[in-house]
Amino acid sequence: MEEMSVMLGVSNRHIHVSRKDMDVLFGQGEELHNIKDLVQPGQYASEETVTIEGPKGSIAKVRVLGPIRPATQVEISVTDSFTLGVPAMVRDSGDVEGTPGVTIRGPVGTATIHQGVIVAARHVHLHTSEAKDFGVLDKDYVTLVSENAQRPMVYGHVFVRVSEQYSKEVHLDIDEANAGLLTSGMMLTLRK
Repeated sequence: MEEMSVMLGVSNRHIHVSRKDMDVLFGQGEELHNIKDLVQPGQYASEETVTIEGPKGSIAKVRVLGPIRPATQVEISVTDSFTLGVPAMVRDSGDVEGTPGVTIRGPVGTATIHQGVIVAARHVHLHTSEAKDFGVLDKDYVTLVSENAQRPMVYGHVFVRVSEQYSKEVHLDIDEANAGLLTSGMMLTLRK
């Protein structure tokens, strides 16, 4: 199989919080409140939001995604990096070494992280069986093609993430999706 159809999930700015930062921002022992399940099993948008502050500006109402993670990570777009005044560092999720930090304001308190702000690299989630059928392995790279009549696009260097826990979905950040006139739920094509 040289091509595979995949559903697009457009990723807007969001934050994943650690237990420690959750306690500071929302109160000791507080939990996230699920308002919408995401495509990836166990992942959800929570009711909780925060304000992110950089050296140049701030962005309010940044959604916290659940569940609580081992480390706090802020995912923004390149456009957001200009607003905040932090360098846009494209990274795979979890690869935060040497990335900028920000101040995070919640309804109860304020936390400062010294690293963890990334522009998430474009990536595709594949279940193990789907990756096998497509002939790719975890951490391979593929190409994403949009044949949108108004603005066809080819996105290279799409990072492959494989797990028994994943559902097939490709993630682009909002800047990349807007450039191609793409929205969540559209079907695109992966190519090896």
